[in-house]
Amino acid sequence: MRKVLLFAVVIAAGVAIGVGLKQASQNDPAPLTSRAIHPSAAEVRAALGGAPAPLAALHRRANQILPGATKRLRAELAALKGHPVVVNAWASWCGPCNVEAPILQRVALQRGKSVAFLGINAKDNRESAKRFAGRYPMTYPSVEDPAGAAYESLRIGYLPSTAFIDAAGKVRIVHAGQYTSDAELNADIDRYAVRTGS
Repeated sequence: MRKVLLFAVVIAAGVAIGVGLKQASQNDPAPLTSRAIHPSAAEVRAALGGAPAPLAALHRRANQILPGATKRLRAELAALKGHPVVVNAWASWCGPCNVEAPILQRVALQRGKSVAFLGINAKDNRESAKRFAGRYPMTYPSVEDPAGAAYESLRIGYLPSTAFIDAAGKVRIVHAGQYTSDAELNADIDRYAVRTGS
């Protein structure tokens, strides 16, 4: 009888924990392992001050969600020709995007004076996207893409994904899936966008 009672208590506790975790993930999809950075304005100025004009224009629109989908994306990329570009497609509801976001934050802050960063907020709603941007403040804007046409124009079909565009404006590769370290993202920036050693 005691074993049956103990088993019932263990099952009930497991169900309660599972329900709690599910509710927590529905309320805030950011995983507990994500460590967003929230640099001060002075830190951002120190890291990104003196960037070339097209990159500085991105920094002035930091963390904004820009309407316009494919047309806006094309205009932004045209303005960045002559500079390597990293385009990251994300959505607030995408768990791996939440895990990856702090990596993009750090690398964009470290390299934003020489490499352009741009986001695509794909198949999301504006309020959720704004909350995501509040959790993971970006030093660059994101193009709003509710139907997914903009990110599909770069042959991105998976979230998160990151496209690497060289200074000539050619898409070198699209990395499907999340980055798990700064080093991994930096290596692909060098290999495909900046194209060092290739």
